[in-house]
Amino acid sequence: MSPSDPQSEQQQPAQQQTPPGSTDALDPRPDHGEQSYRGGGRLAGKRALITGADSGIGKAVAIAYAREGADVAISYLSEDDDAEDTANWVREAGQKAVLLPGDVSDPQHCRELVARTVEELGGIDILVSNAAFQMTHDSLEETPDDEWDHTLATNLSAYFHLAKAAVPHMKPGASIIGSSSVNSDMPSPTLAPYAATKAAIANFTASLAQLLGERGIRANSVAPGPIWTPLIPSTMPEEKVAQFGGDTPLGRPGQPAELAPVYVLLASDEGSYVSGARIAVTGGRPIL
Repeated sequence: MSPSDPQSEQQQPAQQQTPPGSTDALDPRPDHGEQSYRGGGRLAGKRALITGADSGIGKAVAIAYAREGADVAISYLSEDDDAEDTANWVREAGQKAVLLPGDVSDPQHCRELVARTVEELGGIDILVSNAAFQMTHDSLEETPDDEWDHTLATNLSAYFHLAKAAVPHMKPGASIIGSSSVNSDMPSPTLAPYAATKAAIANFTASLAQLLGERGIRANSVAPGPIWTPLIPSTMPEEKVAQFGGDTPLGRPGQPAELAPVYVLLASDEGSYVSGARIAVTGGRPIL
């Protein structure tokens, strides 16, 4: 069954991982579109840099982009096995894959990611700033200062440094996509630092769309709802993992594969007049 089939609703068991988490350890294993996504050449000849592309949404986007004809630079923290699996799917689609490990909370690494992408792929047409960190805390006092700083550096500042480095290499028709969240205007109080960054990502993207429009570069953000990725059991208590996504109108968490078509649209020429948008993929939870 497809993940969008109501009969395929699942209740994932309580489980826990150590951050940043592993795809292989997830039960059930997420659907990244490995067997289901069919490309149509919508990104033929394009070159994409995707952060957090080893797993979850980033992995699904990398697979979809490759099957649409794009070469892909795969940025990830340290999850070598997951990243190599993503690269194998990209190569199987007949496209070039470049593996780029490292921490996007470091501004210099962000600049190096863009430089390596341009060097290895011959340019950059698509930037997807997707890597993210979150951690659950029941009170403000329990949130460590350094965790607040790290969350902002990973989720938000990295987006700024990546975009600033990429734009000089981009030509008209290029696309920048930020991964926001339903938390951008419906913040979960136990994810306060994460939610704050996701609101800022949507806002910064709207600024980019206006700053870069005269250059023919588009900027949009995607606001996922609860999506089943390694981030969930590695950053939430077991009991919350077991309930994850059950409170959406569709009654389940989304699969990474269900996000990929939106990222494809925003990167493709079919989305040529879509800029400054925030697109919700939330299982029915509204965003403003």
